[in-house]
Amino acid sequence: MKLAEADILILPGLGGCSPGHWQLRWAERMSNAAIVEQADWDEPDLDDWVSTIEQAILLATRPVVLIAHSLSVIAIAHTASRLIDSNVRGAFLVAPPDLELSPDAPEETYPFRPIPRDPLPFPSLLVASSNDPLCTIDRAVEFATCWGSDFHQAGEAGHINVASGHGPWPEGLLMFTRLMQRI
Repeated sequence: MKLAEADILILPGLGGCSPGHWQLRWAERMSNAAIVEQADWDEPDLDDWVSTIEQAILLATRPVVLIAHSLSVIAIAHTASRLIDSNVRGAFLVAPPDLELSPDAPEETYPFRPIPRDPLPFPSLLVASSNDPLCTIDRAVEFATCWGSDFHQAGEAGHINVASGHGPWPEGLLMFTRLMQRI
C-alpha cells in the first residue's frame, strides 16, 4: 500500500506526545497523518482510550494504518476485537510496556491490565528495544507472537522516545515503510 492511499492515525502513549518525539515529527511530515487525541493523557481510562481509537478509525475515509507507541500499543490490543471488520490495514507498534511484570510500569496504566493476547485482525510490526525499562525483550517477543505481529529488535534503544534519544528516528521510518510495502 502506498502511504498516500491511507489515513495514518498516530497514537501516543501515557502523557501524550512530548515536543521532539518521533510521532509528533512524523505527523508533521505526513500530510495524511493525524494524532488521535485522548481526553486525558496523564490519567488514562481504558474505556475512553478504546472508544476514542475506535471512533477515529470509524471516521477515517480511507484505509487506516495505526502508529502506536507505548501504552497505545496495549490500547490497540484492547480495541482489536472491535476492529475485525474495520478498515484498519496494519499497525506499527513501538515499545509496548509490560504492565503486568515491569516494576517500572506507572500505576496510572494498571487499568489496562491484563494485556490481551488475542491475535490482531490486521498485519502488524512490533518494534522493541533490548534495554527498554518497561518491557524485557522476551516479553515483547511474547506479545508479538500472541498478536501475530512481525518482530523487530531495535537494539539498545531504551523506550524509543525523546528521553532515549529518539527524536526523528529515521530507522523507525524505514521499518514503517517496510510494513507499508507489505500491506
